[in-house]
Amino acid sequence: MIVMGGIVGAGIFANPSEVAHRVHTPFLILGVWVLGGLFAMCGAFIWAELAMRLPAAGGQYLYLREAYHPAVAFVYGWGLLLITQTGGMAAVAVIFASYFRALTGADWNSSAIAVIALLTLAGINCLGARTGSNVQSALMLLKIGAIAALVMIGFTAGHGSLRLEPFLGEPASFGLLKSIGAAMVPIAFAYGGWQTATFLAGEMRDARRDLSRGLLIGVAGVVALYLAVNLACLRVLGPVGLDATTTPASNVMRIALGERGAQWIAAGIAVSTLGFLSQSMLTAPRVYYAMARDGLFFKSVGKLFGKSGTPVVAIVLQGLAAIIIALSGTYGEILNFEVTVDFIFFGMTAASLFILRRRSIGSDVVTYRVPGHPFTTILFVLSCAGIVISAVIASSRNSAIALCIMLAALPVYYFWTRFRRTHS
Repeated sequence: MIVMGGIVGAGIFANPSEVAHRVHTPFLILGVWVLGGLFAMCGAFIWAELAMRLPAAGGQYLYLREAYHPAVAFVYGWGLLLITQTGGMAAVAVIFASYFRALTGADWNSSAIAVIALLTLAGINCLGARTGSNVQSALMLLKIGAIAALVMIGFTAGHGSLRLEPFLGEPASFGLLKSIGAAMVPIAFAYGGWQTATFLAGEMRDARRDLSRGLLIGVAGVVALYLAVNLACLRVLGPVGLDATTTPASNVMRIALGERGAQWIAAGIAVSTLGFLSQSMLTAPRVYYAMARDGLFFKSVGKLFGKSGTPVVAIVLQGLAAIIIALSGTYGEILNFEVTVDFIFFGMTAASLFILRRRSIGSDVVTYRVPGHPFTTILFVLSCAGIVISAVIASSRNSAIALCIMLAALPVYYFWTRFRRTHS
């Protein structure tokens, strides 16, 4: 549930149209989603072995630290707090607030609703990983229910037929390849998030067994859900209708059940956003906790509280950072360049497997190995590079800003470690 909750957000209810804007035939639309699913499964295979080798809190941060240098891991944690995780949480909290107002008719300020949602989930997760994961599982089941309803109603109400001819819609060319690359950017964002489950490895009873299984089963489940949603949307709206809308899920339900159907899916989207926020609040603070334990963050962030050993300060930090960004109302653009930073570190983390294997780190306990390594791992790394290049081409200004924020972590790391040595 944690793996699936980290991947499935509000995006699957909107991203089918984003993909249809870029590629225009059923074959290409479904094909790029299948390609994205294969990419996500390759990532799950790699992260499963990494989690087995290093089953401690911090996940991706830990793998980068052990394979490269603490500075690289610090840059990752810096980007997680300032760009990828917190920015995504702030934006999703605002989305939740808008759907909450539409559903309840409450005349409350959207920022206030977003703050209440973030504070509530932060408070729940401060009670421990068990409590947080139980809430996450319940929200994920509701989310799966909403997606399943969309799929079943789409197939029941849809009267169109999926024609696979012509496959490409245009002659094979560099322009078509560029369109496919552009379509992969929203798909990569939609499939991203499986890695956040590894942040909790230090609090699992048997991380080596359960995390690797959870990654593979969870990602496979998401691939099946995403393909089913796209098939339903294509069956009801067709590729032209899917291209013409920005709210495909609402359109499908409105055609099938009228305005009441649109309200039901709006409730499903609200639950989906809340589930993403819950999962983010549960997982990301474990990275800041690991940084603090390494002396790369304030000591208080590394303190554990209660019988369950919960990093309360790290959770509060994550919640406050998301609240500040949500209140600023100017952080929406962060989503445009989030993919750039995310997939730079995805590629570096996958490549770290070569280093960990060469150094035989955790080799005495590894009972699972990546299928097809090194070829599948190399393919994943190259795919990450391709997605980064596509994101830079699609939004060069935002990508440049993201890279500047990320690289600003290096002088911060230098002064932090120097200050720590001076005052130790």
